[in-house]
Amino acid sequence: FEDSHGNEKETPMANALGYVSETKTGFEGALAMMNLSAAIRIEKNAEKAEEAQPDYRIFAGETATEIGGGWMRKAKSSGREYVSLTLADPQIGPRRIYANLAPVKGKKGRHVILWNPRD
Repeated sequence: FEDSHGNEKETPMANALGYVSETKTGFEGALAMMNLSAAIRIEKNAEKAEEAQPDYRIFAGETATEIGGGWMRKAKSSGREYVSLTLADPQIGPRRIYANLAPVKGKKGRHVILWNPRD
């Protein structure tokens, strides 16, 4: 994964906010944070019409409340594509959470949601 400066870093386990698996329309899995545990879906945004709009929309819980978006990005050092996530919901807390989706080594189709602190 990359830090906010585009440098690749090792993945500390404490930075994992949850895990998702690939689906036909995006990803499904769970957020598992200290104050929140919820099922989530990260779906391709079929209605994207402008560059600023997210490539993915993030939904949580039984009621499918929209809690964020995801944008395709390219790592500066490796050139690999990844999804940068922004989560915002009162249940998460007063601030937005920034994260990246990163593949789990050795587990095809499985991704970890990694907290990405911004300076």
